[in-house]
Amino acid sequence: MFFLKEKITKRNCRKNLDHGRKNMKTFDWKTEEKNMTTSAEQLRDILGLTDEETKKMGDIIEKYPLRITPYYLSLIDPEKGESDPIRRMSIPSISEQDMSGSFDTSGESSNTKVTGLQHKYHQTALILSTSMCAMYCRHCFRKRLVGGDSKGETRGNIPEMAEYVKSHPEITNVLISGGDALCNTNDVIREYLDTFSKIDSLDLIRIGSRIPVVLPERIYGDEELLLMLKEYCEKKQIYFVTQFNHPAEITEESIKAVTALKKAGLVLRNQTVLLKGVNDDPETLADLFRRLTAVGIIPYYVFQCRPVIGVKGQFQVPIKKGIDIVQEVINLQNGQGRSVRYCMSHPKGKIQFIGKTSSGRVIMKFHQAKYDSDAGRIFAVTLDDDACWLPEEIDYEEII
Repeated sequence: MFFLKEKITKRNCRKNLDHGRKNMKTFDWKTEEKNMTTSAEQLRDILGLTDEETKKMGDIIEKYPLRITPYYLSLIDPEKGESDPIRRMSIPSISEQDMSGSFDTSGESSNTKVTGLQHKYHQTALILSTSMCAMYCRHCFRKRLVGGDSKGETRGNIPEMAEYVKSHPEITNVLISGGDALCNTNDVIREYLDTFSKIDSLDLIRIGSRIPVVLPERIYGDEELLLMLKEYCEKKQIYFVTQFNHPAEITEESIKAVTALKKAGLVLRNQTVLLKGVNDDPETLADLFRRLTAVGIIPYYVFQCRPVIGVKGQFQVPIKKGIDIVQEVINLQNGQGRSVRYCMSHPKGKIQFIGKTSSGRVIMKFHQAKYDSDAGRIFAVTLDDDACWLPEEIDYEEII
């Protein structure tokens, strides 16, 4: 990071939080939204940046927008300085100027069938319902579109999406994501739920959101939203996919949001991204999973951080190290926490890391495959110790 350490103070964070909720006599997440930190000038006041540091920060924000809720900002521990995991996930870094990597590491553009709808795996249709998030995570793998020009990738015509799903009866679930699905208005969310709950070939609907982590009041304080989710959950089972990455994100506020979702009948599961300097040690990740299962969220994926431009050099953990970390974490879990899989979202599919051989090769399996020829394939790959991703054309090796 290019700015001075330990300039965030608890007083500044609390001041920001209080300002964000000032004069809010009733819940209004749109008012909360207006008081988010979005500019280098605001960060200058919070972090005590110099003019030069503010300009550098502004250059990054111009390319990769900034958006932090007052609530999430208040979770930063000032005593940890730049190493604070909440700060790493929310405050821009000079590392984001690294242009190595790709903006579409999993081949999403090739899977887009109609505007806003991707169909990569037979059973799932992915809907990019918006380019907006309540907070723009610095490790986001959709930096190419989140918060800016979506270039036709998000929010198309909902009836057209529904027709595509109806015409492909192999699709048994839709995942409404973004951006963040809950950054849509309640009217838009209702339109999605009403449309897809009427499709008989769908077994369930999934909603992908980090709102319970970064703006939990959007959920527990919005009775209209909760009643709507309960209404449609009785018509078609709704699964809510969260992204908790660190134990510090599990707070009284976030637990209130989780509890409200469970009371509405939703099933909660969590996807965690393995992030350098955030959760890349067994103790932290094990603590996270235990806390998740304790509040009724089942961890089911640990994802390898993707080599995205502006992310690759800052957050990626070597695959071999990741295998060791995740296995040690699993050893510390009960049966619920042990259901987690360590995977990468490769252009050819969701590839699970099984383990390492004595010769140093990595054993992998296609958990989900784009192409039928790869379905269930188990293979080995020889990787360098610092390798963080697989090439697009995989050199499959026989397992001996």
